[in-house]
Amino acid sequence: MMDNLRAAANHVVLKIILGLIAVSFVLTGVGNYLIGGDGDYAAKVNGQQISRAQLEQAVQNERNRQQESMGEQFSQLAANEGYMHQMRQQVLSQLIDETLLDQYADKLGLAISDDQIKQAIFAIPAFRTEDKFDNAKFRSLIGNMGLSPDQYAALMRKQLLTQQLIEGIGGTGFLLPAETYRLLAVAVQTREARLATFAIAPLTEKQTASDDEIQASYNAHKNQYLSPEAFKVSYIPMDAEAMQAKTTVDEQEIQAWYDQHHDQFTVPGRKRYSIIQSKNENDANDWLKQLQQGADFAALAKAHSTDVVSAKNGGDIGWMSDSDTLDELNQADLSQKKQLSGVIKSSVGFLIIRLDDMQQAQVSPLSAVHDEVAAKVKQEKAIDAYYALQQKVSDAASNDNETLASAETATGIKARQTDWFSHDDVPAALDYDAVKQVLFRRSLLGSNGAPGSNSDVITVDGNRAFVIRIADHRPERVQPLEDVRARVEQEVKRPKALEQARVNAEKALVALKQDKGTETLQAAGLSFSAPQQFDSANQGDPLAQTVFTLVPPPHGKSSYGMASNAQGDIVLIALDSVTPRTLDEQQRKQFVDQLNQGMTGVAFDALLANLRAEAKIKMGAAAQMQ
Repeated sequence: MMDNLRAAANHVVLKIILGLIAVSFVLTGVGNYLIGGDGDYAAKVNGQQISRAQLEQAVQNERNRQQESMGEQFSQLAANEGYMHQMRQQVLSQLIDETLLDQYADKLGLAISDDQIKQAIFAIPAFRTEDKFDNAKFRSLIGNMGLSPDQYAALMRKQLLTQQLIEGIGGTGFLLPAETYRLLAVAVQTREARLATFAIAPLTEKQTASDDEIQASYNAHKNQYLSPEAFKVSYIPMDAEAMQAKTTVDEQEIQAWYDQHHDQFTVPGRKRYSIIQSKNENDANDWLKQLQQGADFAALAKAHSTDVVSAKNGGDIGWMSDSDTLDELNQADLSQKKQLSGVIKSSVGFLIIRLDDMQQAQVSPLSAVHDEVAAKVKQEKAIDAYYALQQKVSDAASNDNETLASAETATGIKARQTDWFSHDDVPAALDYDAVKQVLFRRSLLGSNGAPGSNSDVITVDGNRAFVIRIADHRPERVQPLEDVRARVEQEVKRPKALEQARVNAEKALVALKQDKGTETLQAAGLSFSAPQQFDSANQGDPLAQTVFTLVPPPHGKSSYGMASNAQGDIVLIALDSVTPRTLDEQQRKQFVDQLNQGMTGVAFDALLANLRAEAKIKMGAAAQMQ
């Protein structure tokens, strides 16, 4: 039962749906989720279509999520067509589940008010600046996703409905006190046990290994005794950051650079707008007349605007730079403070726009940005010198391909040399993917495996570059038996020792269960240790796991078992007592909350299974890999 509860609590779909989807909208974008698509589709759920665009966007979002969490490992997985097909099917299955839940919520008549949507939007951290809702940021972010405020509010309504449904499921489960007590007694306990260890190491030393056994083991396991391919490398490093630290600039250079790059120090002009939004053109024309006759803009916006976010602020949508200004605002072509637009048709209805304030573009004086300009000049000079150095090294290394001496002479940089290293322990100074790709693809070795030519310039992250040359090379080889004889001998002896320990331990275990084990242990030179405590919360090794699989002992006696410890020794276990562990109120509440969460997961699984069983689900052509 506990396994089922833990599995349910980790239900992937439940965790995803319980998260605030609104935040993920901001992070990943959902503009394509609103595209119906008249062509092929991914699936139809009770007649409701999941379009190709929805599926492709959801798959891309999942790719982005896995790429961010797994890095290079995901790139390798993504090359596997089977893995990508499985991921696509999992994403589609999730979309189907979400659609079924939406339909079920609608069937139950669950409803979300406009005020609930408004408060949910106001609470999203991505839309806040200095802990206050930022209307301009809100509009900019959802605009980048291709959404209008009304469209975003519709998505929020859908999410809140689903959340309301999940909360309802969670509120239906509870545990009786007696059930809680029984589960606590099973899952939270302390066990006291004594241990007798049949150590493998001393038994191994007592075993024998003949020359024939050693030779046979070596022949059978030669791959265990490989000496890896190894290299010694000479290299010339080039570092733009180090060069920048030695670069100087004068005031004339700073002034000249500033004069050529005024645009980088120009604070763009910006304007502040207010709007009144209407779904009806006649209403908008009526409000415009009232405004032209002196009516208060903020009061009209609060009373009538259908844009729930800006209406709360009297129509104010904040400051916008010229590059961020929405098309409707540009269409108004307002150039004077308090100037009103006419009624403008837009994708969200009809707008009346007022220009509240504006600030002209300004160029920051050199005195205000002097240090910034000096840093840029210094950086550019260093980068120029860095690329000039690369060219010098490249020319010298290619003209004299037998050594790095010419490159040293041309640049004044002394080549450095590594000690021996293999693929798995590349020196930190050369531990870059680009360097290793050149080094290990064998292009720098001659046909006989001997050192060959110099590399081209290899650039890596952080404005660093290298020219490398293999100074010496050892190919991968099997180490001769005489070099690894001691290791092979131990590999022959250890299984013998392990088998002897197991036989001795099994004999002692049988005797212990017949109440005759003391003599058997004494004959082996062993005895049980002092009692040790094992906590159910810490079962990280096989020994502890075995302790918790043993049957609780009869009163006044012990239960016995056998296991291996982390060192591979054979251990006899005498379990003496099992004691439920007392939890304080906070720990008890946390445990019960986890159980209830697991029960919610079970109920959620059952609901989805029933919805799928009763639904008509038809897969479309877009469900397959393209």
